[in-house]
Amino acid sequence: MAAPYHQPTSLEEVRTLWIGDLQYWTDENYLYSCFAHTGEVQSVKIIRNKVTSLPEGYGFIEFVSHEAAEKILQTYNGTQMPGTEHTFRLNWASFSSGERRPDPGSDHSIFVGDLAPDVTDYLLQETFRVNYSSVRGAKVVTDPNTGRSKGYGFVKFADENEKNRAMTEMNGVYCSTRPMRISAAIPKKSTGSQLQYSAAKAVYPATAYAMPQLQAVLPDSDPTNTTIFIGNLDPNVIEDELRQICVQFGELIYVKIPVGKGCGFVQYASRASAEEAVQRLHGTMIGQQAVRLSWGRSPASKQVEGTVDATSVAGSHPGMEQKEEPYDPMNIPDVDKLNASYMAVHGRAMLGRSLWLKTNPLPQPT
Repeated sequence: MAAPYHQPTSLEEVRTLWIGDLQYWTDENYLYSCFAHTGEVQSVKIIRNKVTSLPEGYGFIEFVSHEAAEKILQTYNGTQMPGTEHTFRLNWASFSSGERRPDPGSDHSIFVGDLAPDVTDYLLQETFRVNYSSVRGAKVVTDPNTGRSKGYGFVKFADENEKNRAMTEMNGVYCSTRPMRISAAIPKKSTGSQLQYSAAKAVYPATAYAMPQLQAVLPDSDPTNTTIFIGNLDPNVIEDELRQICVQFGELIYVKIPVGKGCGFVQYASRASAEEAVQRLHGTMIGQQAVRLSWGRSPASKQVEGTVDATSVAGSHPGMEQKEEPYDPMNIPDVDKLNASYMAVHGRAMLGRSLWLKTNPLPQPT
């Protein structure tokens, strides 16, 4: 029988492992039986929802010593769990919010993107461990519904110098069938896994970047707006790479990089995810450039503005049809509509050519 879980209360050496991706039927007794033969398991705890009491899919295993925990991590991580088709997903446990924390500089992690679908925690870990002895673990982020890899993960080092070397030496190195794309990672709020990180902020802030119809990096007034704009985007970054970075913050609706514009648009399924992305990605390095994030135009605000414009013009000109049309900033405006708008405001018309030239002079031949 597994002993009650004992929360550490001092800065003693970490001797607790995190175990994740557990099946719904997994309980403490099963986990205890997996490692009981070592004689070094001190306690086991599976985390459960406080309301439903159902397992959250992860837990903690405490061993009698740091050395014992490390041996289990090295031996079992990525191997098959007894009696199942699933593999152990193990890593060092982090201290919870109520515990004293060790020196934050003792853990150094990197973000690894563009991973092949078959890359596991164990494969990612061993890809780095053959060259860097201080690797403490790795985690490939998976979709909680399908269990499939999201195409990115994290590798944790005990030695900062090795982490810095790995960022340079391993960038572009193949893991399975794809070359890896590597950047620094910064800790996020703990959600049960100790390897929760996002892309690290650049040393230098992003260059100011303005786009028409986009707000600055300030809270957007529309709570339904979940679209963000990413400016100063490296032209070599493709949509799949941007998706891998942005999906860290929540479920995505779409990711779009217009050709040749140096920017991208990302829509999230929730407002909270979009807000976190704006806060954490603004000024970070994506590709070789520091990006600038701001709020995109929400569908609701577009619809309201389009309705107001059409109503004001049609009110003065009953013959006009109230119809919202998609706006393309690259198209030459409809001069008749510009004149109608001008008349609605000033009570008189300007010639279409004069109005167009007034705001957009035509290029002169050289």
